[in-house]
This record gives sequence, C-alpha cells and structure tokens, in this order.
Amino acid sequence: MISSHDAARAAAPDDTLLAQAASWLVRMQEAALSPHEHAEFERWRAQSEAHRDAWSRAERVRATFASVPPGIAADAVGQLRDRQRRSALRGLGALLIGAPVAWFASRALPWRDWTADYRTATGEQKRIELADGTRVLLDTATAIDVSFDGDTRRLRLVSGRVRVTTGHDPGAARYRPFVVETAQGTAQALGTRFTVRTGEPAPDATTVSVAEGVVVLKPAGGSALQMLRAGQQAGMLATGTTAVEPAAAGASSWEQGMLMAQNQRLADVLAELARYRHGVLHCDPAVAALRVSGAFPLDDIDASLSLLARTLPVQLTTFTPLWIGVGPRRS
Repeated sequence: MISSHDAARAAAPDDTLLAQAASWLVRMQEAALSPHEHAEFERWRAQSEAHRDAWSRAERVRATFASVPPGIAADAVGQLRDRQRRSALRGLGALLIGAPVAWFASRALPWRDWTADYRTATGEQKRIELADGTRVLLDTATAIDVSFDGDTRRLRLVSGRVRVTTGHDPGAARYRPFVVETAQGTAQALGTRFTVRTGEPAPDATTVSVAEGVVVLKPAGGSALQMLRAGQQAGMLATGTTAVEPAAAGASSWEQGMLMAQNQRLADVLAELARYRHGVLHCDPAVAALRVSGAFPLDDIDASLSLLARTLPVQLTTFTPLWIGVGPRRS
C-alpha cells in the first residue's frame, strides 16, 4: 500500500526538474528568449506532466514579480551571476521546492525600499550623519527617507530598524522637532537616543525603545499621546500603543553586532538571526521551544548556527547555501 506521504512525493516534481525550471526562469528574467530558445523551452516543457508541473511552480514564483518594476524584478531574480550563478540557481530551485511565494516576495523583493534615501542590504549595517548632526545607525534590511524643512526634521522608517542619536540642529532659525515616522504613527524625540523598529511586536506595529531622554509616541489614528522615558519601551499600532514596559535586556546588543539571548525560544532566536542572512533558515517545530541563552555574532550567522548546534540537541541540515534547516539531533 502506498502511504499518503509516498503519494505526495510521487506527485511532486523531481528536484532536477525544479532546478531546470529555475534555470529557465532566470533566463527569461534576464532577457526575452530568442525564437530558437523559445522552441527549446517548449520542447523541454512538453516532455512530461512532471516537466509541466515544475514549470507551473516556477510561474507561481514569477507571478510575484508582476507588480514590481521590470528592472528591479530582473535584478532580484538574476542578482547572483557569473561566479555565483550556480548558487543562484540552487537557491531558486529551493524556493520552487518549498518556499512560500509570499515569503520569497517579501524577502527577495523589497521594491518599496529601493527608492529610499538610505538603505542597507541583508546582513549590512550602516552609520550616517544627517545635516543637523543627528547620527543614525541602520540595521540589516533597513530603508529610510529624510526630509528637513523649516518646521520639522523628519525621518521616515520605511522598513527595518534604526538607532537615532539626535543632534542639536545648529544654525536653525527656530526649534524644529525631530520626528521618526512609520506607518503606525510618529515618535518625537526630546533630546535623546532611541531605537525604532518596524514589524514588532506584530507585522502591523512599531516598537520604540528609549536609551536616553524622552520620546513621545503619537499613533496615526489620533489616539492619546504616550511618553517614554529612558529605559522604557512600547509598541505602537495605528490605533494606539501597547503598555509601557522596561526595555528588553540586551536589546541594544545589535548595535555592537551581537544578538543577546536570555532564555529565549530557539524559534525566536533563529527568526532574529534569519534577518541577517540571505535565504531560508527553517526551524523544525520539534525544537522550536528549546530555550537559548548566549551571545551570537550577527556578522557571521553560520558561526552562530554552529554554536547553537554545539550547545543544544539540534543539528543543521544544509539543502542549498540558501536553505538551512535546524532540527532534532539524530542519535
């Protein structure tokens, strides 16, 4: 008797066909196929139902590029060329095998970030100084726009996380408040050092943590203002703010390139490490609840993963350079 698991495996396209489909996808994104190449592609697709199924999966990935400007889409699909071409194909093959299309679109195609005034790539951090002397540290995969006028100094956080140390605005004719804006509202600084992160504690929220001075939160929905003092943090939704609480211990360690974990779930630690690494970092539900404490370098995620594997009953499985699984250690 064939089990449902075996039947599913039999119905799924062979990994080789998926890799071939990924190769065709890359070629099509780079340039239009010539008549000869198009005929070659049609012959490949017509070979079997499995070939057609593999291409169907590839087209679902390609569909995520429909709303993205063509130049950006082509660059995102074909971003690893020449020496890295094989890695790119393996990575796209892995995406066709199992990555959710929505995940691929959000991680590989941050097209709204491309036109930002300043941005960082995955795994990159950047320090900038604005015209008023304000210093900004951009975390991984972060994008900001900066707009100064006669009334306000405004930094719009499009995505990611920033640490802001406000300047004294020399030469200004009158006081101009410094405001960090996100989709959920604004955080106005009153001579301070603070951190703002989008997507926390929920995808439609912003977290603000204050290290020095005072920050006033104003939700976009016009709810009551919330004041945060040094050592405090709160989440901001469009409709209001969450309860004020002490800033998380080790929350600023990312500024020194480290992740400090104190009795955290392994799944949460891996989710944070994944922000600094290209590709998929999958946590098996069987080990998701393991507790983790320690310090992990953010500039070498592979070293951090190896440290986890040495200190916890887990093992790493590398399917491709862009796809790593963390699961129970086999005896």
